[in-house]
Amino acid sequence: MDETSGSKKALRYLGRAMILRCPVCGKSPVFPPLLKTRSLRDWFTPLDGCPRCGYPYEREPGYFLASTWVINYGAGSLLGIVIYVVLEFTTHLPVAQLLTAVIVPIILFNLLFARHSKVLFIALDHFYDPHEKDPGDDGGNLPKPVTPPGDSDGPAKPIKKQEPEFTHH
Repeated sequence: MDETSGSKKALRYLGRAMILRCPVCGKSPVFPPLLKTRSLRDWFTPLDGCPRCGYPYEREPGYFLASTWVINYGAGSLLGIVIYVVLEFTTHLPVAQLLTAVIVPIILFNLLFARHSKVLFIALDHFYDPHEKDPGDDGGNLPKPVTPPGDSDGPAKPIKKQEPEFTHH
């Protein structure tokens, strides 16, 4: 893959993530529709996978920890720093007002950006480590057996256990 096609693919995945769509097909939403969101759990939990292309959104338990800590909280922290610096140098607010003016937007941002951070993480993960469907002809995720040089019979066959011989006295 050359650099331009890789860049285009990454931008395509990130663009799909920003509109909360499947990074693979770009058609199906990653989260349930807003009108079907009944709780915070519904708001934060993506669907199991894409109903259109079958791409699984969560590979393993704890999969979204990095998206929460690195992307969501990282972006929220940067936002807080920017708000603080701007307010500190442009206004002279008392400490309590300054903290409120910094912390409230961070909390709102983290709640609203949580979905985007998860889909961005899915898109980045898919770009760097795509887990396409495996045809299953090589033993799944197991490495192919190594054949010794010059062995034309293929991979080594397992050695059968010899049954112990019993003699009657």
